[in-house]
Amino acid sequence: MSIPDYMQCAEDHQTVLVVVQPVGIVPEDEFFRIYKRITSVAQVSIRDSQRNLYIRYRHHYLPENNEWGDFQTHRKVVGLISVTTCRSAKEWPQTSDRFHCQKDVFGATLYDSRLLVFGLQGEIAEQQRTDVAFYPSYDVCPDVEKRVEDFVESIFIVLETKRLDRATDKSGDKIPLLCVPFEKKDFVGLDTDSRHYKKRCQGRMRKHVGDLCLQAGMLQDALVHYHMAVELLRSVNDFLWLGAALEGLCSASVIFHYPGGTAGKASGREPSLAHGQGQAADAGKRHRPGAQEVLIDAGALTANGISADTSSEIGRAKNCLGPEDIIEKYKEAISYYGKYKNAGVIELEACVKAVRVLAIQKRAMEASEFLQNAVYINLGQLSEEEKIQRYSILSELYHLIGFHRKSAFFKRVAAMQCVAPTIPEPGWRACYKLLLETLSGYSLCLDPKDFSKGSHRGWAAVQVRLLHELVYASRRMGNPGLSVRHLSFLLQTMLDLLSDKEKKEVTQSLENYTSKCPGGMEVLTLPDGLKLPPVPLSKLPIVRSVKLLDLPVSLRPHKQKGLLENNMSSKSPFIYSPIIMHTRGEERTKKIEFRWVQGDVCEVQLMVYNPMPFELRVEHMGLLTSGVEFEALPAALSLPAESGLYPVTLVGVPRTAGNINVNGYHTSVFGVTSDCLLDGLPSVRTSGCVVEVIPSLPRLQLSTSLPRSAHPLRPSKEELSSSVSVQLFNGETQQLIITLENIGSEDLETLEVTSKACNTKEKLFGEFLSWDLEEAVSQLPLKPGQSVTLTVNVKVRLDFSGGENLLQDLNDDGISVTGLPISSPLRQVLKPRAETKPLGSESSKTDYNHVKTLEAVMTFKYSGGAGKVEGYYRDLSLGVHVDVEPSVFFTKVSTLPATRTRQCHLLLDVFNSTEHELMVSANNNQDLVLHPSECQRMAIQVAKFDFHTLPQPDQEAVRYTNPKLLEEERLHTQASMISSTLGITWNIISFDGEASVEGVLNQLVLEHLQLAPLQWDVVVNGKPCDCDIIADCKVGDAVPLEVKLTNRSMNAVGPFALTVVPFQDYQNGVQNYDLQDAVTFIGSNTFYIDMVKPTENSVCMGALLFLYTGDFYLNIKFQDDSAGQGKELPPSWFGLPSVHIKYLVLNIIKY
Repeated sequence: MSIPDYMQCAEDHQTVLVVVQPVGIVPEDEFFRIYKRITSVAQVSIRDSQRNLYIRYRHHYLPENNEWGDFQTHRKVVGLISVTTCRSAKEWPQTSDRFHCQKDVFGATLYDSRLLVFGLQGEIAEQQRTDVAFYPSYDVCPDVEKRVEDFVESIFIVLETKRLDRATDKSGDKIPLLCVPFEKKDFVGLDTDSRHYKKRCQGRMRKHVGDLCLQAGMLQDALVHYHMAVELLRSVNDFLWLGAALEGLCSASVIFHYPGGTAGKASGREPSLAHGQGQAADAGKRHRPGAQEVLIDAGALTANGISADTSSEIGRAKNCLGPEDIIEKYKEAISYYGKYKNAGVIELEACVKAVRVLAIQKRAMEASEFLQNAVYINLGQLSEEEKIQRYSILSELYHLIGFHRKSAFFKRVAAMQCVAPTIPEPGWRACYKLLLETLSGYSLCLDPKDFSKGSHRGWAAVQVRLLHELVYASRRMGNPGLSVRHLSFLLQTMLDLLSDKEKKEVTQSLENYTSKCPGGMEVLTLPDGLKLPPVPLSKLPIVRSVKLLDLPVSLRPHKQKGLLENNMSSKSPFIYSPIIMHTRGEERTKKIEFRWVQGDVCEVQLMVYNPMPFELRVEHMGLLTSGVEFEALPAALSLPAESGLYPVTLVGVPRTAGNINVNGYHTSVFGVTSDCLLDGLPSVRTSGCVVEVIPSLPRLQLSTSLPRSAHPLRPSKEELSSSVSVQLFNGETQQLIITLENIGSEDLETLEVTSKACNTKEKLFGEFLSWDLEEAVSQLPLKPGQSVTLTVNVKVRLDFSGGENLLQDLNDDGISVTGLPISSPLRQVLKPRAETKPLGSESSKTDYNHVKTLEAVMTFKYSGGAGKVEGYYRDLSLGVHVDVEPSVFFTKVSTLPATRTRQCHLLLDVFNSTEHELMVSANNNQDLVLHPSECQRMAIQVAKFDFHTLPQPDQEAVRYTNPKLLEEERLHTQASMISSTLGITWNIISFDGEASVEGVLNQLVLEHLQLAPLQWDVVVNGKPCDCDIIADCKVGDAVPLEVKLTNRSMNAVGPFALTVVPFQDYQNGVQNYDLQDAVTFIGSNTFYIDMVKPTENSVCMGALLFLYTGDFYLNIKFQDDSAGQGKELPPSWFGLPSVHIKYLVLNIIKY
């Protein structure tokens, strides 16, 4: 016997062997379908008995193995079931002959046989035969199982008969000697009458009867016979049969202790004891290993050593071995087998059986010793197929005891044996299949997700070698797709363990394979149903972080604030709910705050690096998204060898609105397309992956007539879409023409323009930027491709006084501002300012010639399309940077009274801070030419200003505004009014602009320029009188005198008393008030004015009579009768004009 049965187990010793074979031509699929139905009858309960008969089926069995049937009866073919196809009666004789020939092969050992004939109908099929069953077809055979059961029962009858015959053999000393095939020649010429020979015969027969009892379901009897055989055979040193008796004893004990079997199948076998008495007695001890005891009485044996009644053999020896004893007996039996070269198969099978028992007992180390012994058993010249089978079984057994790496080793040896050089047609498919089965033993898993969990497990060098063998085997199978998949797995999982040389070799091999079969992300299904998951090359390149980028400043959408509040309030009736915020907390950790817009290019930045020792070229790299329709725009990149972190920007266009989830990215490297999901890359840092995509909005492109700014706005914290820069003289106005073009796909429906000055320390007078939007708005809606222009006036008016207090006391140069008569001798001539300070010096230039900067941001807010319906808009930001050079400014401002009380002279010291000659002009005044760095005084006669007509601030604003700010605003408004009235302009070559006095007007100057709230009008003889008007009258005529008071203040004034005192001025400092003889009053010289309400007036009438000719002055003295009531008014409110009659000047005396 040269071919071992590696599937044998200890419980097979109680089975009878039945061979099922086809006769003639039988379709393979039909045969195995019937074979499956036959093998389903593996256990039959014998009628009228409590015993079961177990059957072991084989469809292929070597006749030479049948010769060992006397040695171990379970190896003997006792039943034959033949399956044949017979279409007609003519074929029946030939079929019958073939069946008989087949029986002759196993004829010496067969107990019974059956022939199943399919396809034959008619007279022959109607014959009633016990050994032949006829069926019309393979599909119509309902009683196959019943026929097999009957067949098994017939085998049992023969078996029971043989058992009884052997057990009750009364032939005296003539017990036949049972032999194995190789022993027959050794016993030729032996003395058959010797005691030694007879004991050998008795021992072997006792062992044989034990086998029959075990097959017949009489476990207790079998144990007794095995024990007796061991004693007899040990005494004659019959080691081969002694080993067989020990193995039989072990098998019977295993069947008793492990009813479920040791082959790993749920056979459900139950132990069967021979007699009811023994069965009842042992019922309580079955689950106590080694508890059942049967003692053998030495006198119970007959002369020939065979006793028919085993119930009398109650004696002195244990019959059922315990678990520990089973293994020891197996070791002893195997050691006896090892003494015989021709018993290698028996020894190997015994080792396999022992290993299965030890696996049940979870004694792995002892099992490994049996397997190690099995490895070195020499079975002679084995075929390649037998070697493959041997190594495969060893692998399975090592796996059974938990030696997974050892199991993988022998599985790999079997795989290599499939493609040995001695095989004419190497089995690469079988090799590949076996190599796949070794993966788990080497801690390999073809799913990169599972393999990458935790730290690296297993021997990397062995794993790399095994993966290379898988690649080679799949290539020899003619499946380059598998080679690509395994090489991709090798690169992805073993990249850190490969040397630089190995990395180059693997990538070159991968490129060669992908040139024939590109790698993808599809699941590969093998013929046996195994599925190979895709392997994304997430390490080529390695991505460290993923960051979703906001749209450019000019394209970012904004939500209308009112709509945003409404939406928030509609979701909940509460202003704040901590419960709602808690439930949304997890979502906010992933969702990005900014938004993307449908139809606009969106960007995601990846920080990647190349771990390879050579340049890595990624042919295609794009985004993987879900949630909305997204058009990814792939990019190609080339990374240098072992590069550091390198930013890569991937772009795409969302085509629909909604929430988009950036799931990962896809690459194409070395011909392998990979989809790398962020969920499978825990080392990748990301701030969020979900972005809201809003409906499409129009897009505006901005262009200007001024050059772009070379530097950003320094104080501005906001990002600008564009910026322009221009250089102007102070007071100059420049036009900025802005062109807005709709470059999007939506109509522009709304447009708003605002401006905001950036944080600056410079004080600005007037509007910096101004425009008229009506013409641009009238062209809306603006279709895609159309444009609209907007003209913006850039006007700069700054204070270049340098922050110095250039204004001194108004009387520091002797100029009178007290309102004395212009003909007064105290009036002095104006002195030039150039004499007092050399403003043209170098120090003066450094003070006034510095450049100041003005910056502002214009915002263009626009919307349209579906985004406008949802309440979204966009804005463009244009930064305006202006460098302002000083032109002219005023170093000093003062006032002088004019010839009329409601006018005054404004004196301005004008300084030219430029390097060019310029001309200064004012309304109703002569032009003044200034040379570079020259300062001259300019006098302008102006009417006093009624500041009460200016708009007043709202009461609510007054209540909540800082008083200091209100005062600054009031002064600014008054100064602006004065500056616009003066209309001072300058001209330099081709440049012109305005010169403002707003920055140099102080409170005192404003008071002198302000029209008094109380206006006094004096009329003499019907002629209004003022400082420069002389009233003519005749001596002796009554001269009417009228004084009119108009209240322009906000409150009622009065009562007042006015006294008219005439006098003469001799122009030498002497004034004569004793004019009683020269002037007389018609009536009283005192006028009384009652209370005058705001906007009302009061008129006083009187008359004078001059008795002599000459120049007279009328001095109108004023007395405020309301002063005692705490309502004292300032003296400037009582600026009454002087009255000069006949060249007499009247001075107004203030109290």
